[in-house]
Amino acid sequence: MTELAAALKLKSYLKRLGEGEDLEDVRADFVREFGDVEASEIMQAEQEMMKEGTPLSEVQRLCDIHSALFHGATRQEKIANAEREVEASLERQKASQSAPAVQKDYSDKNARAARLEAIPGHPLNTLVRENNAFTELLARFRETRDASLLPSIRELQIHFAKKGDLIYPLLKVRYNISGPAEVMWTVDDEIRDELGALTRQNLHDEEWSGRLDAVLTRAEEMIYKEQNILFPICAVNFTEEEWHEIYRDAKDYAVCFGVEPEKWEEAEKEPDFKGSVSNGEVVMPGGHLTVEQLTALLNIIPMEISFVDADNINRFFNEGPKVFKRPAAAIDREVFSCHPPKIEPMVRKIIDDFRNNRLDSVPIWMEKEGHTMLVKYMAVRDKSGKYLGTVELVQDMEFARERFLGVRS
Repeated sequence: MTELAAALKLKSYLKRLGEGEDLEDVRADFVREFGDVEASEIMQAEQEMMKEGTPLSEVQRLCDIHSALFHGATRQEKIANAEREVEASLERQKASQSAPAVQKDYSDKNARAARLEAIPGHPLNTLVRENNAFTELLARFRETRDASLLPSIRELQIHFAKKGDLIYPLLKVRYNISGPAEVMWTVDDEIRDELGALTRQNLHDEEWSGRLDAVLTRAEEMIYKEQNILFPICAVNFTEEEWHEIYRDAKDYAVCFGVEPEKWEEAEKEPDFKGSVSNGEVVMPGGHLTVEQLTALLNIIPMEISFVDADNINRFFNEGPKVFKRPAAAIDREVFSCHPPKIEPMVRKIIDDFRNNRLDSVPIWMEKEGHTMLVKYMAVRDKSGKYLGTVELVQDMEFARERFLGVRS
């Protein structure tokens, strides 16, 4: 069967589903038509459909259909086996289209994943523990139908967010493995949105219960796919340094299902990094910018920004009109010389408190030229806590008054 013929036939199945025909009837015809067709050829036809503009969500619906070709006792196993074949097809396609390169050995990927999952604090260890906790939560809900468990179930969105931010993009961008990730990512979003919609409904009728059971089943299937497809792929491809980076970034996410992340000692040490200027860019731990980009970025922040170094010398003002004037001539002067005598003692005390770790910030609210202003002084320290200087941020807060109080000046 040619790719064109296969694509046309697959589209006909989608049309039949869209018209409400029973999934099992469509599956039966699919098995008869495609029973002796390579799974990789089916995938090629699906990719052709996407190139022609068929939405990914529609192609995803085919997963339930072509899973019927693969062996397995359960629907989850059939879907997982089908997606494994898609994964293998992607790898074969990538190998045939690219120049000779180091090919990944997938033969022991499940064993590699198991070894990483056993390391306390490793990202895979945490993700698996979250899956186990979610499975237990689902069992409790199915036994009791206790609606008070739904907020805990919705914490699944935190688990999904970690995958979406830390894993899927890495697979796609650095390793050109986009097929499984794109499918799973879209399903994650659909599960999250459906759970959100259901928990916002007050009427828990039969239709609501049916939708809830369906989305929880999809969530359960996603756990299976993570364990048997996603995590093993990551185990084979990701480097130790990338796992360390994922571990550190994952600290920014809230705890879900009560699973507190454990400490992974090996990844706790931050990589030594010294900022530099390279190829015309300022290189920082969070990225790199040209001086032009960095200047424009600082100038567009809706605040007046001033930085005073550890020796009390004015080092930087962002550009633009200011309520509190800062002439360029004040750069490289001692900060105290820029304040009137009645204000100087307060400025000295604030900086002294910052320098001696008595305070980290001081907010001052005031009225200036008919506007409510927030002036915030903050201590700037390095990761070891060493005092580097003080930043002063001045922000016009009238927008907040108008937004929350309906008050206009």
